[in-house]
Amino acid sequence: MILWAALLMCHFGFGGAGPNLEVERITACGTKCSQGLQCKTKPAYFVPPPCRKPIDGLDVTAVFRNLSFSTVMMCEANQKCSLRLRIKTTAHLAKSIQGFSICSETPGTPQKCQSISISKASRRKMAGMEVEVENDCIDVSPRQKVRVSVTTFPSYCGIIQSGIYVAPDCSWKDLRRNIPECTTGRLWHDVDLDRKEIHVGVSEALQGHDYHVRLCRKDFICVGTGANAMIKKEEPDKSVVLSFSRPLPCLCIEGWPAVMDAPRVQVCPFKDDLEEMWHGIRFDPLEEALSWEPACPLSARVTLCQRREKDGCSDQESVWRDISREMITFAKVDPHPQLCMEFTAGNQSWIRCPFVERLQVWDVTLTQQGSTLTSRINATFSIDACRPSQDSTVCHATGTGVTVQVGERSSVNLILTDVCVLVRRTDVNYAATVLHCPTQQVSQGSTLRTQAGWDVISLGLGLAAISVVALAFLLTIAVDRRRKETKMKCVGKHIKFYTS
Repeated sequence: MILWAALLMCHFGFGGAGPNLEVERITACGTKCSQGLQCKTKPAYFVPPPCRKPIDGLDVTAVFRNLSFSTVMMCEANQKCSLRLRIKTTAHLAKSIQGFSICSETPGTPQKCQSISISKASRRKMAGMEVEVENDCIDVSPRQKVRVSVTTFPSYCGIIQSGIYVAPDCSWKDLRRNIPECTTGRLWHDVDLDRKEIHVGVSEALQGHDYHVRLCRKDFICVGTGANAMIKKEEPDKSVVLSFSRPLPCLCIEGWPAVMDAPRVQVCPFKDDLEEMWHGIRFDPLEEALSWEPACPLSARVTLCQRREKDGCSDQESVWRDISREMITFAKVDPHPQLCMEFTAGNQSWIRCPFVERLQVWDVTLTQQGSTLTSRINATFSIDACRPSQDSTVCHATGTGVTVQVGERSSVNLILTDVCVLVRRTDVNYAATVLHCPTQQVSQGSTLRTQAGWDVISLGLGLAAISVVALAFLLTIAVDRRRKETKMKCVGKHIKFYTS
């Protein structure tokens, strides 16, 4: 129970103080005893004497109680302070007790002890009474773990009180301002996005020392970007200008005094701005691979979707990835302008369409004879007739489609009468499904959806009453490479194909 109480005190031994409150200051350390009790601290020693058998009548369980710990700060001047551990205990002063011994031990260092002697006159005067003893001369470092034990002098076996204490760390504001090993300085910044520059200043830096400032990308550690500077101690203007290339959320300003093992402070001016993260999408036209790698670690979901004009982007089923740091790749992707990537982080989403400004590898265009499906690469397409719904928001596929192989830099003529078709590449894993209608009753560029959930391009709202009969396709292909004459005929009531 005593050890458990001591452990609690090590966390609450600051009298309710917290990281933003001040630590008590002293100008000199020493030992204080109860009023009327004359005590004196003797020089420190490292090896405590062996304990002896208690004298008859000495109750070993009733000597010590109420052991408590706290931290104080002994200061010589501004930024020249050190931490001390304050120990308080209450003891029952028996006639055979001449004083007390306090020993402290930290990991990797030998035990250090000091004894507190009580004068004979005081012992006779206050024998049998409870007395208080306080000592604040044990050196501690920020975040240091200390084991403390208090015994009597002479040391009687079985009479000991001990506890473990952890000193506050450098997150305490008072320590950052006054303990040299915690002094990081305070950074302020002003960002110029147009010039891609950050004006960085430092205050409360460690006096008498130069100061380092740099830009770094924060991950497990903060990796430098090459933008760094040093503020000389004699310079009155404690500021520098650092250039950056991208305003990434993990781009941070890091500063530290030019001393050995100095602590560092970081400020990340773009930490809440995720817009820059969705750049850097790459497409390999040979492998037809679409990839993206996060420039900063984050938790997000990436989805392939088909762009809709009014309703955002329609996700393709089972085509999403969760990412944090690694590159994400979608293999065999049709580089169509309507095929996009949607990024979701938290409750926000961003849509990026990497193929909008690229040269299309295939397209369906209107001609005087009807429509033409043109491809710049060897590709296979699925073509299916569909019937728009009355509200022109859904185009119902008839299920009587055909598959067409189109060679590199070749085309297929579609002679359409009163029917719309859905066109989609089938030789890839991910593709957009495009709607094409031959008439001008539908405004070009509007968007329709199939029953399967595909968003497709329409040409308007005027096909509500059109009825479409089933189509039967019979393909006859004659190829003559030398004369470049290829002919394909599709027998149907509404659609005919010719290659050229």
